Amino acid sequence: MDVTQARVVVTGGASGIGNAVARRLLAEGARVAALDLPAAAAAGALPEGGTLIGCDVTDEASVAAAVAGARRALGGLDALVSCAGVATPTPVRGRSGELRALDPFRSVVAVNLVGLYDVLRHCVAAMAGNEPGPDGERGVVINLSSIAAYEGQIGQSAYAATKGAIAAMTLPLARELGPLGIRVLALCPGIVDTPMLAGMPEALRERLTALPVFPKRLADPGELAEFVLTCLRVRVLNGEVVRLDGATRLPAR
Repeated sequence: MDVTQARVVVTGGASGIGNAVARRLLAEGARVAALDLPAAAAAGALPEGGTLIGCDVTDEASVAAAVAGARRALGGLDALVSCAGVATPTPVRGRSGELRALDPFRSVVAVNLVGLYDVLRHCVAAMAGNEPGPDGERGVVINLSSIAAYEGQIGQSAYAATKGAIAAMTLPLARELGPLGIRVLALCPGIVDTPMLAGMPEALRERLTALPVFPKRLADPGELAEFVLTCLRVRVLNGEVVRLDGATRLPAR
């Protein structure tokens, strides 16, 4: 795909990894519609050529309206990069052994998995109508999974389950959408230095920095954004789940 001409939807695009992806794409000349919760979209900012659209991925009507708005703003749709997600802790039992509520688990699944799939199905419907490019390509879907898909930590069963599901559905989706000329990939970041970690105590940051084999640091969101460009450009990349983690392996806690 020619990134300089691409029309891309990025979810979770008001901050963190999604914002870094949106900005990197814009720097390459792509047109970008960044979807995020309405309050985040209203408070966020993108360079010229980028559009922020309010969207609650757990609300079907909101997703349909946001993707339709993105198509109008961009004049079509060539790629989707799904970065929206939450990492709410979901322990089975409380500290005193009490049964924990089901709602937090259900909420994480609704955002990270069902919401991702809902955005994907609307975007794929738009891409399927594109004129085919080189090799018959009509679109690319890149979903953000996590190394927690493989090494989920204590208290994060819902997060690990959703990220594992994203990894697991990559090949079936690639097989289903391949005849339409649409590629599907999943990226599994390690520990990324996002605003979410900015207020973390220095001792904890040092402990996290010790986990990667090389380089001995947290990943920069810009590095993930750079790899997104590679995924868009290299057409033989399809059906793959790629770790971007400096050989990090998460401990149980």
